[in-house]
Parts: sequence; structure tokens; C-alpha cells
Amino acid sequence: MENEVIFSVSDGGAAIITLNRPKALNSLSTQMLKPIGEKLKEWQANDQIHLIILRGAGEKGFCAGGDIKTLYEARSSQVASKNAEVFFEEEYQVDMDIYHYPKPIIACLDGIVMGGGVGLTYGASHRIVTERTKWAMPEMNIGFFPDVGAAYFLNKTPGYVGYYLALTASVIQAADVLFANGADSYMTSDNLQKFLGRVEQTDWHAQETNTALKQLIETYSSKSLGNSKLASIQNEIDQHFSKFTVEEIVESLDNDPSKFSHETKQLLLSKSPSSLKITLKQLIDARYKTLEECFATDLILAKNFLKHNDFFEGVRSVVIDKDRNPQYIYKSLAEFTDDEMKKFFQDNNETVTK
Repeated sequence: MENEVIFSVSDGGAAIITLNRPKALNSLSTQMLKPIGEKLKEWQANDQIHLIILRGAGEKGFCAGGDIKTLYEARSSQVASKNAEVFFEEEYQVDMDIYHYPKPIIACLDGIVMGGGVGLTYGASHRIVTERTKWAMPEMNIGFFPDVGAAYFLNKTPGYVGYYLALTASVIQAADVLFANGADSYMTSDNLQKFLGRVEQTDWHAQETNTALKQLIETYSSKSLGNSKLASIQNEIDQHFSKFTVEEIVESLDNDPSKFSHETKQLLLSKSPSSLKITLKQLIDARYKTLEECFATDLILAKNFLKHNDFFEGVRSVVIDKDRNPQYIYKSLAEFTDDEMKKFFQDNNETVTK
């Protein structure tokens, strides 16, 4: 089997991690995450490595997230369920390592960057979007919740934009990713390739890395980017998504005759009621949490979702059968009570669903 992750090092001291599952949009597996974590530790201790490039193979994108088909198998046996738990443990640890990494990490957000792909890139020191970027936390579409530290970083967006992105699973492009603090620089995809070529050809041993890298990024970056759509609707987003319950958000949208409110309400009501309510509580609870505390909550939630029928039904409808017609157990917000919601935030809980 071809290597699912390719590691290489230039003569000048640039190390490259290439996610190499292009046919699967570079979706992450445990077999990919473990060596990435090990290699990051090895390169951190190596004085000959000055910076890291994180990119995806193929033409379509960096990473579409976790390997959902594998996670779907978690319902088939205890072994498969344990393997799914290990996947989340490995994934979250690598994500945290990237946040704390002492050397520059250049993350190439070219093409599709979703879910676990966002988790891998958000903590990188230099995050570059292109005109091809399609960024999302799409977990609401499969009856899951935005994990990989999303409660931490979605609270870093202007106003309540992060809440809107989480609950609607909206796909956004370069200008909006920059506005939402999910990236730092914009390059055309052609310039990104030229920039990466320069990074690999540069002798990083002979200069101050951070200064030289900043100059190089400025050389290839472009300012000719359209205005953020999110910025133009932030007032509406803040008006509705500042509520403390999903029911209040829906009611607020319902009382507003605008096209935005109507479409957003319909979008919310198409999602899993349990996912919506858990996600809003997750985001509100995380406002004053540390990164590590957010990831600890993610792990508890992820393990409990692996026992939740509506998660598997969401995956079935989108990834397995692709009928886009999930038959959730909890069919309305009222059916999923606060007491049931609280169970998802409890560690080592065995029964979280009907």
C-alpha cells in the first residue's frame, strides 16, 4: 500500500508533511496521525530542521477531515469502537502539538479544508488560503459535533460568526476564512506552488528563519481579494446567534422576515436536533476554557457520540447510502431534553441515547 503520509526534508532544512490519500480527499486515519505525531517530535529535536510545510497531495484539497467510513464501523464491535476512540485521541494530540510547536509550520489551505483538516491547520503559525479554498466544520451534516478544538477556535471569530459556522456547517472561501481568523495570508494557488518551491530551495541554516519566512510570504501574497461575505452579515449573525438555546435562535430567526433569516432557519432545522443542542452548549461552555480543556471536552463528547444512534444515522445518510434523508431518533429540539444533553458531557457514560 502506498504511503498515506509522505515525509521529506530539503537540503536547506525545510521538512515537508504531505497527506497522501488524494482519492479520499486526504481523509485522516489513525495510520496517518501516529507517524505525523512521531515525526513532529523528531523534527522538533533536530536542529537541522528549521520549519515545517503541511500540505495535501492531489488537485482537490488539503484534507476533507477524518475517515468517516472507518468511524462508522465503530457500531459493529467493541474492537472497532475502541479503534475509533484511539483515532480521536491521536488526532487531538497531533492538533495540540501543532498549536504548541516551537518551529514555524506553514499550512497550505488549498482546496478542500474541512473538519479534521481544519484541526490540523488552525494551530499552525503560518496559514495560507487560496482562491480554491473551501473551508468548513461540516460535522452538523452527519449528526456529530465540531471537534478538533473547534469550541476553542470558533470562539476566536468576530462576534458570533463561529457559532453560525458551527451550527449551519457553512462552507466558506478565502476572504471569509481570513475574516474568521482561520488563516493569515492569501496567495493564488499558482503563487503558493512558487512560494513552496522557494521555501524548499532556501538555505534556512544561513539566516534567521522567522524574518526570512515573513519576507518570503509577503513576496508571494496577494492583497487583491474580494470582501468577506461573513463580514457583511455579521450584524444579522450576532443578532440571532447570541442566544443561549437553539430554540431561542430559531425563534429569533423566525421573527425576522429577511431572506437570510428564512434560509438560515431552514438550514438549522435540517440538522440533527441533538447535535445542534450539544454544539451550542459546547461553544458557550468553552468561552473561558483553555485549549487543553476544550480538547478534553471534545474527547468526552466524541466517545459518547460513538454510542449515539443519531450519529451513525447521519453518517449513513451522507457517506454510506448517500440518500441525504436521515431518520433521526430525536426529530425535534423539544424531544432532546437538557437532561439527555448533559449526559454527553459526562465521562465514562455508557448510555447516552434512547
